[in-house]
Amino acid sequence: MDARIASVERTRHWVPMVERIRVEMERAGIHTWSEVEVIRVTSKSGVSGWGETIQNYTWGRADVDERVIGRSPFELYWDDSLGAGLQMAVLDLAGRLAGVPAHRLLGAQVRSHCPVSFWDHDMAPDKYEAEAREAVRLGYTCMKIKTRPWWDVHETMARISEATPPWFAIDADWNDFLLDAPTALPVLTALEAEFPKIKIWEGPIPADDVDGNRRLRAGLRTPIAHHYDEARQGVGRSEYCDGWVAGGGLAATVRSGHFAGAARMPIFLQMVGTGLTASLCLHLGAVLAAARWPAVTVHELYEHNLLSARIPVTGGYMAVPGAPGLGVDVDEAALDRYRVDEADLELPRRLIRYLRESGLTVHFAAQALPGSSMWNYFAAGNQPAYEGGVFTELVEDDGSDEFDRLHKQTMVRPVVGGTR
Repeated sequence: MDARIASVERTRHWVPMVERIRVEMERAGIHTWSEVEVIRVTSKSGVSGWGETIQNYTWGRADVDERVIGRSPFELYWDDSLGAGLQMAVLDLAGRLAGVPAHRLLGAQVRSHCPVSFWDHDMAPDKYEAEAREAVRLGYTCMKIKTRPWWDVHETMARISEATPPWFAIDADWNDFLLDAPTALPVLTALEAEFPKIKIWEGPIPADDVDGNRRLRAGLRTPIAHHYDEARQGVGRSEYCDGWVAGGGLAATVRSGHFAGAARMPIFLQMVGTGLTASLCLHLGAVLAAARWPAVTVHELYEHNLLSARIPVTGGYMAVPGAPGLGVDVDEAALDRYRVDEADLELPRRLIRYLRESGLTVHFAAQALPGSSMWNYFAAGNQPAYEGGVFTELVEDDGSDEFDRLHKQTMVRPVVGGTR
């Protein structure tokens, strides 16, 4: 059988988010994750492997097809410079050619089932309550949420806690919005005391504040996670954090997983994509002993996972595929249905309105994603990092002069004191 790669085919697809959270994802700028590039790599013997790149999120985009033509996938799949989708497709092809599941090519298998977490981006407390109920229905025992200063985090925790069974867990990602240890410690201490379902604090303050993180870890019962960074390996063992968030290319992810294992620290894999990416995540979880915390995949939020069947979740775990390659079948009819020439990322004109119980309002240009004016405004400490009763709403364009005026102003800077 000739293993050499004969062709690389790239197609673009728009796979919408499920309707129940579509507008929330648009407000957060996450709707752009619907642009998926699917890559099919075919060997000279006619065997194909599949991969995908989430165009507006992934750890690596690359157009290096000419580098793999005529070469064996077995000499390529550890090369992170290939980019997300091509590397995944090459690994899938290698496994299919060898007749073994992908994890056999990545290391020694340590588990047959991987813990997984449901995930949603930041949203209102009542929306999170509904999503938690959906997570339980789908078989999850844990969900990762985004805790933001523009929502009432206490109410969110209360609603999720009341809506879920006693064994359900919550992992909360602050993305550094609690700013520093003096701000974060009283907030986190109070929340973890009232809501025992909270199991992980991710990124409460910036990762480079080593002394602040040590102070938090000494004062909290809930483990703290930060994104893995080789530059901070030395402080990983010295009261800095309890575990890591890992992801990226195959070589980088396996390397970080082995370091965490040697340091006796858990990791959770975080890999965004449809069912193809979720499958890859399971193969990595199968060989990384440190991957004991629930992995974060977002494939359940897509209208279609691009596979022939849903990957079942039982008691918060997914079985590691045992068939060759990624061990899943691509739904080629779905690929045809969602295929596009160009992805349309445009949204209607909208505003985001932040409200405090004191009566203060702030208007922002949508969306609330990293680097946006709203994100930077709160990261700079312009409003409280944590406050009860705060709320955020999306304001649709009503055609009025007032909306037009506010929209133009927010394109320059946030508008404080706008009308409710």
